[in-house]
Amino acid sequence: MVILFGKNNFKKMIKFSRTQKFTNANIENIPENKAIVYKIKNIAGENLYTGIAGRGRAQERLMEHKELKREVIPGGTRFQIVQVKNKERAEQVEKQIIRKEQPKFNEQNK
Repeated sequence: MVILFGKNNFKKMIKFSRTQKFTNANIENIPENKAIVYKIKNIAGENLYTGIAGRGRAQERLMEHKELKREVIPGGTRFQIVQVKNKERAEQVEKQIIRKEQPKFNEQNK
Protein backbone atom coordinates (compact mmCIF):
# COMPACT_ATOMS: atom_id res chain seq x y z
CA MET A 1 0.00 0.00 0.00
CA VAL A 2 1.24 3.46 -0.84
CA ILE A 3 -0.13 6.48 1.00
CA LEU A 4 0.44 10.02 -0.17
CA PHE A 5 0.51 12.90 2.27
CA GLY A 6 0.41 16.47 1.09
CA LYS A 7 1.70 19.56 2.83
CA ASN A 8 2.55 22.77 1.03
CA ASN A 9 2.03 20.96 -2.30
CA PHE A 10 4.73 18.43 -1.37
CA LYS A 11 3.76 14.78 -1.42
CA LYS A 12 5.71 11.98 0.14
CA MET A 13 5.05 8.33 -0.51
CA ILE A 14 4.80 5.93 2.40
CA LYS A 15 5.44 2.34 1.34
CA PHE A 16 4.98 -0.51 3.79
CA SER A 17 7.28 -3.54 3.88
CA ARG A 18 6.09 -6.85 2.52
CA THR A 19 3.79 -8.70 4.88
CA GLN A 20 5.68 -10.98 7.27
CA LYS A 21 4.61 -13.72 9.66
CA PHE A 22 4.19 -12.44 13.21
CA THR A 23 7.11 -14.44 14.65
CA ASN A 24 9.79 -13.56 17.19
CA ALA A 25 12.49 -14.05 14.53
CA ASN A 26 10.84 -11.59 12.12
CA ILE A 27 10.24 -9.06 14.90
CA GLU A 28 13.92 -9.27 15.90
CA ASN A 29 14.87 -8.23 12.34
CA ILE A 30 12.97 -4.92 12.49
CA PRO A 31 15.36 -1.95 12.33
CA GLU A 32 15.35 0.28 15.40
CA ASN A 33 17.04 3.39 13.99
CA LYS A 34 13.80 5.27 13.17
CA ALA A 35 10.21 5.47 14.32
CA ILE A 36 7.82 3.03 12.66
CA VAL A 37 4.16 2.64 11.80
CA TYR A 38 3.00 -0.95 11.85
CA LYS A 39 -0.06 -2.93 10.85
CA ILE A 40 -1.06 -6.21 12.45
CA LYS A 41 -3.07 -8.31 9.99
CA ASN A 42 -5.00 -11.56 9.96
CA ILE A 43 -4.32 -14.51 7.66
CA ALA A 44 -6.60 -12.98 5.00
CA GLY A 45 -4.55 -9.77 4.99
CA GLU A 46 -7.15 -7.60 6.76
CA ASN A 47 -5.64 -4.82 8.86
CA LEU A 48 -6.72 -5.50 12.45
CA TYR A 49 -4.61 -2.86 14.21
CA THR A 50 -2.34 0.01 13.25
CA GLY A 51 0.15 1.40 15.74
CA ILE A 52 3.39 3.32 16.11
CA ALA A 53 6.67 2.87 17.92
CA GLY A 54 9.35 5.45 18.52
CA ARG A 55 12.98 5.03 17.56
CA GLY A 56 14.62 2.24 19.54
CA ARG A 57 11.31 0.68 20.58
CA ALA A 58 9.95 -1.03 17.45
CA GLN A 59 10.85 -4.61 18.38
CA GLU A 60 9.74 -4.18 21.98
CA ARG A 61 6.37 -2.74 20.95
CA LEU A 62 5.56 -5.55 18.51
CA MET A 63 6.62 -8.15 21.10
CA GLU A 64 4.13 -6.59 23.51
CA HIS A 65 1.39 -7.45 21.02
CA LYS A 66 2.52 -11.09 21.12
CA GLU A 67 3.20 -11.49 24.84
CA LEU A 68 1.10 -9.13 26.98
CA LYS A 69 -2.49 -10.32 27.33
CA ARG A 70 -3.96 -6.81 27.31
CA GLU A 71 -2.02 -5.96 24.13
CA VAL A 72 -2.63 -9.11 22.07
CA ILE A 73 -4.55 -8.58 18.83
CA PRO A 74 -6.84 -11.62 18.35
CA GLY A 75 -6.27 -13.23 14.96
CA GLY A 76 -3.10 -11.22 14.30
CA THR A 77 -0.75 -13.53 12.40
CA ARG A 78 1.11 -11.12 10.12
CA PHE A 79 2.57 -7.61 10.20
CA GLN A 80 3.93 -4.84 8.02
CA ILE A 81 6.04 -1.83 8.92
CA VAL A 82 7.19 1.42 7.43
CA GLN A 83 9.99 3.56 8.86
CA VAL A 84 9.34 7.27 9.16
CA LYS A 85 11.43 10.31 10.07
CA ASN A 86 10.18 10.75 13.65
CA LYS A 87 7.37 9.93 16.06
CA GLU A 88 5.32 12.98 15.03
CA ARG A 89 5.35 11.77 11.42
CA ALA A 90 4.41 8.28 12.62
CA GLU A 91 1.38 9.73 14.42
CA GLN A 92 0.24 11.49 11.22
CA VAL A 93 0.56 8.32 9.15
CA GLU A 94 -1.16 6.22 11.81
CA LYS A 95 -4.10 8.61 11.98
CA GLN A 96 -4.51 8.58 8.18
CA ILE A 97 -4.47 4.78 8.02
CA ILE A 98 -6.97 4.41 10.86
CA ARG A 99 -9.37 6.81 9.14
CA LYS A 100 -9.02 5.07 5.79
CA GLU A 101 -8.91 1.39 6.79
CA GLN A 102 -10.81 1.45 10.13
CA PRO A 103 -8.97 -1.46 11.74
CA LYS A 104 -11.15 -3.51 14.09
CA PHE A 105 -9.00 -3.01 17.22
CA ASN A 106 -8.17 0.70 16.85
CA GLU A 107 -10.14 3.57 18.31
CA GLN A 108 -11.81 5.03 15.23
CA ASN A 109 -11.84 8.65 16.41
CA LYS A 110 -8.05 8.96 16.73
